[in-house]
Amino acid sequence: MNFALCTGTYAQSSQRMHNLREVVVWGKRPMKDIGVQKTTFDSIALKENIALSMADILTFNSSVFVKSYGRATLSTVAFRGTSPSHTQVTWNGMRINNPMLGMTDFSTIPSYFIDQASLLHGTSSVNETGGGLGGLVRLGTIPDVAEGVNLQYVQGVGSFSTFDEFARFTYGSEHWHVSSRVVYSSSPNNYKYINHDKKVNIYDDDRNIIGQYHPTERNRSGAYKDFHALQEVYYDTNKGDRFGFNAWYINSNRELPMLTTDYGNERNFENRQREQTLRSVLSWDHRRDGWKFAAKGGYIHTWMAYDYKREVAENNWSSMTRSRSRVNTFYGQAEGEYNPTRKWYFTANISAHQHFVRSEDKNIILQDGDKAVVGYDKGRIELSGSASAKWQPINPLGLSLVLRQEMFGETWAPVIPAFFIDGLLSRKGNVMLKASVSRNHKFPTLNDLYFLPGGNPDLKSEHGWTYDAGASFDVGWKAPFPVSMGGSATWFDSRIDDWIIWLPTTKGFFSPRNVKKVHAYGIEGKLNIAFEPFKGWIFDLNGSYSWTPSINEGEKMSPADQSVGKQLPYVPKHSASFTGRLTWKSWSFLYKWAYYSERFTMSSNDYTITGHLPKYYMSNVSLEKGLKFKPVDLQLKLAVNNLFNEDYLSVLSRPMPGINFEFFVGITPKFGKKKTELKTDNY
Repeated sequence: MNFALCTGTYAQSSQRMHNLREVVVWGKRPMKDIGVQKTTFDSIALKENIALSMADILTFNSSVFVKSYGRATLSTVAFRGTSPSHTQVTWNGMRINNPMLGMTDFSTIPSYFIDQASLLHGTSSVNETGGGLGGLVRLGTIPDVAEGVNLQYVQGVGSFSTFDEFARFTYGSEHWHVSSRVVYSSSPNNYKYINHDKKVNIYDDDRNIIGQYHPTERNRSGAYKDFHALQEVYYDTNKGDRFGFNAWYINSNRELPMLTTDYGNERNFENRQREQTLRSVLSWDHRRDGWKFAAKGGYIHTWMAYDYKREVAENNWSSMTRSRSRVNTFYGQAEGEYNPTRKWYFTANISAHQHFVRSEDKNIILQDGDKAVVGYDKGRIELSGSASAKWQPINPLGLSLVLRQEMFGETWAPVIPAFFIDGLLSRKGNVMLKASVSRNHKFPTLNDLYFLPGGNPDLKSEHGWTYDAGASFDVGWKAPFPVSMGGSATWFDSRIDDWIIWLPTTKGFFSPRNVKKVHAYGIEGKLNIAFEPFKGWIFDLNGSYSWTPSINEGEKMSPADQSVGKQLPYVPKHSASFTGRLTWKSWSFLYKWAYYSERFTMSSNDYTITGHLPKYYMSNVSLEKGLKFKPVDLQLKLAVNNLFNEDYLSVLSRPMPGINFEFFVGITPKFGKKKTELKTDNY
């Protein structure tokens, strides 16, 4: 992996253009990818700068919906009109969705810690795991390091007194590959924004109201300090065996910003969330000609605390909420691959996640005025096993069948089948057609079942069928200058029954129920083009678009229920992204653009002030320059976020920053040697 902020960008872009000059072999693809719809992110996007999280990467490099509650706050990802809990997330093969909520906070995943990332859309997720009714985000780390000892340090300084620091140490030899990474980010996070939920009166000399305006305020109580450390050690025997260890530690301390509707003084309350998480994986890969066996074992420990306090009198603080949760997960997996001939490819996989969760919410005020400790202490085993067969009877045609079986607790899901087919329609343009169909199930989360008050242990699993069909192409030519172009378009249709939704009860709290039938359908498209009109001048353009109606087709809960036949809340029908990069020698200029259409906050789709969020566009730009000296390489980068100072909302009453700036300096001493190659799977 190239550490540099910008020199690596040019090297990879140059390699991409070099590939255009090579002879194209039409219709070739890894048998693993038969029928699979996948979006893969290269290291250019992942290593753009140390301040970015995976939420930022997905916002500007895909058409999935990233729902953000503000800068350095909860950010979730949803595919194809589903909810964030329908998105599965794996890191080095281990699921990292929180078993309490079923979601993953992508704002706490630094992009600099991820070396390989891809999205498996819809039916494709069944190849990896069940429960991904929308899709799966697959993340991985690979210490592909240079020989000898290497160091890198990057310092970032940004608006709102923001500081981002990254350091990495690596060691590489014939057998050993060692990598240590650290990221630390901190900021008062007190950016300015226009508060459209408040109005200030304008008076004349006689105290008559003659006008009003929306005040400009600062984000209050939004400070954060995030620390991440990642240690990786690999030993390769060079005889077909590789052993690995990955450990990722997170220590996060974040204030939760005040709502735009809050008139209180930030000094009179504290609203804080803290988290300490350790994720670790031990792995063994055994390879021989035509087959592979791999085994993994892992452990996740998460401690989370949420405190909400108010000063009811001077120096007299009252604790309104004091929540603590501890999650311990033990993970094991074994998988095998067998490729007896060029036409057949078989896989088998079995994995287990054992969760132990203790959740406590102290100072809960009951209806009779007393206080109590409310929560649950539960364990749950989650088993998942699959077998697949891929057949390529002739080179242009590929068929794949996947059968998956899952158990959560003591409940077995029906067999999850998935069938994929793809074929080469035309060698000219490498036009491929793909189609797939799969069934899928998602079990309720632990909070759905046991949260007090309100948990519903009688919930059914969400389940449905998904159908995909699409086409892709990949062309390249050399005259009058090298050009590479590729793209795809996919139609999908998904019908999900027993959709879980939390509804108010007559007792004053919310409780989950299986009430909805959801029909999600639409189109996803991608297009990329790279060309070199003049020697050394490389243009790289990538775009994506998604149209995702997600309609509630369930029965009315009451005569006044206006939600049936309407778009689900917080699901945009249209989303798009675009990135354009120009590189020349050691210079690089990047423009990023993202768009989300209007979203409703109510299931009735009311066009009211609080029921509707308008569409918005977002533009970011950056300029990078690499400098080479004998003892050290320097990388300089200036980034401008929200270039046009867009005034927007992602979630109701959550303030968002306007235009802001970041500057980065990367320092890489030159005492490393040639790069060593670590044998990895085709990702």
